[in-house]
Amino acid sequence: MVSASSPGLDVATPERVSLTLPVAGIGYRCLAWLVDATLLFFFWVTAYFIFSLLVSDVLGVFRGLSGIAQTLLAVGLFATQWMYWTLAEVFLHGQTPGKRLLGIRVVRMDGSPVGVYESAVRNLLRAVDFLPVLYAVGSISMLFTRQHRRLGDLLAGTLLVREERFDLARYTAQTAAPPTALPTGSGRLESEEVELILAFLERAPWLEPEARQQLGARMVERLGGLSEEERTTVLASSQATEAFLRARAQAVR
Repeated sequence: MVSASSPGLDVATPERVSLTLPVAGIGYRCLAWLVDATLLFFFWVTAYFIFSLLVSDVLGVFRGLSGIAQTLLAVGLFATQWMYWTLAEVFLHGQTPGKRLLGIRVVRMDGSPVGVYESAVRNLLRAVDFLPVLYAVGSISMLFTRQHRRLGDLLAGTLLVREERFDLARYTAQTAAPPTALPTGSGRLESEEVELILAFLERAPWLEPEARQQLGARMVERLGGLSEEERTTVLASSQATEAFLRARAQAVR
């Protein structure tokens, strides 16, 4: 299930956990393209240098080709670049070297990995998006679409998202041992409630101690399902509160 009504991409995973993938803006995309274009430039410079060692007059050889041969050569150059973008995205799971460096990735509109067809179509349309120069058409399309999609993305059903890295150890590592065995709570949590707990645990270390304890207490009251005596134990310290919430979130995984 996907909602595309906001600049982010909302995805419901098979485990019923709702995730919001931030969409890569035009700035990220331009920087990633510059990296890839630089790699392609050095590739062609190297290829030209090697060919010039074999043929003294490279431009003369090109001018001596027939019109059909020159056309086929131009098509071959485009195909080589098209294969670079397409094969990289397929084998690197939606990334080229430039996209990997910038931490962005091509995905389908449902958040699943991009396939050969989608990558081939979106990169074939680069020729149109590039017109008349420097991706003018593609840039206009990205500026006027809510999720910054160029024409190739619109036709292929893809978009670029930013990767966000989380310290998963923060959810499992115990900052302090609870003084007593903690209760487990009752009732099954919904995916939205699990996501709420994880968001709180992610931000808790940067909160003021008083605010941290108050927010933790509110979440225990809302999601705990505890008796009065159990609440007293869980709310004895912020470490005990967060250990209980962490256990509640992990119990549904």
